Amino acid sequence: MLSTYFALFLFFSLSPVCCVFQELYCSISEDCNCDFKPNIRDLEWDLYKNVYGQHLAQDIVSEEVAKFLKIKSPDRPLVLSFHGSSGTGKSLVSSMLGNHLYGSAMSSPYVHQFIPTLHFPLANRAEEYREELKSWVQENLTDCARSVFIFDEMEKMPPGVIDVLEPFLGPSHVVFRTNYRKAIYVFISTVGEEVINKLALEQRQAGRDREEIESADLDDAIAHTLYNSNTSGFFHSSIVHQKLITRFVPFLPLSRRHVERCVLAQLCQRGSCGRSDVVQAVGGDMHYTPVQGKYFSSTGCKAVSAKINFFL
Repeated sequence: MLSTYFALFLFFSLSPVCCVFQELYCSISEDCNCDFKPNIRDLEWDLYKNVYGQHLAQDIVSEEVAKFLKIKSPDRPLVLSFHGSSGTGKSLVSSMLGNHLYGSAMSSPYVHQFIPTLHFPLANRAEEYREELKSWVQENLTDCARSVFIFDEMEKMPPGVIDVLEPFLGPSHVVFRTNYRKAIYVFISTVGEEVINKLALEQRQAGRDREEIESADLDDAIAHTLYNSNTSGFFHSSIVHQKLITRFVPFLPLSRRHVERCVLAQLCQRGSCGRSDVVQAVGGDMHYTPVQGKYFSSTGCKAVSAKINFFL
């Protein structure tokens, strides 16, 4: 019976009565297509309104996701790798993806988050983790081709574990009898922060606008660092070597004005938009680097909430 409703769901999806059959089908089905409700316009708005100082991340994420979802039958999944210092917005942007792709947002059963210290804590169990991860991804892609997989703190991932995903990320049409080409993978890491911050500092010292930095200025350096860093989950990874990452997404270090925008946003969420004194106090209390110049917050916006509590 369910297969019959599914056929009707597909048949009527182009007709004026599609909503009736879609609602009927979704009321009795756990098909992820019922929860998959991408809203690219809202994603773009969220990125440009609530992510500060990250023109590269804003442009790359919005463009790549929009382009990927326009392709009816992609030949490979979308693979984004976020890089930058702590507190610059990497996890925030990854959550925005889930929020604007699925109706139930980050609580959707089709958005999967992995934290190495929780899911893969022991390096001597790397082979066991490989099998578990392969099985988990395969089963969830079987359930939902539009699955989203987010891997946080990749710098803490035991080397070799993530390479088990290589067959899922390439251009092959069938892997383990699973439709995997519509999935989205997001890797989050601080690896590469040195080369990103170095370029941002050089740009600042030369008196040039940070918005002049292009992703092409950093792509090769990030890939090289990612592949050769023995503290990276991608250390000597075939995924990097075979260029299976769609785009590297650099997150630049944040200046005081960006930090103060974070402060103001959090104050407004608490109903205290008018507290410019707190904005100034928190902005002035942050630690900035380098010693000469003090251009960038060493913790981005990460400590903002605690400092607001202190000054409010």
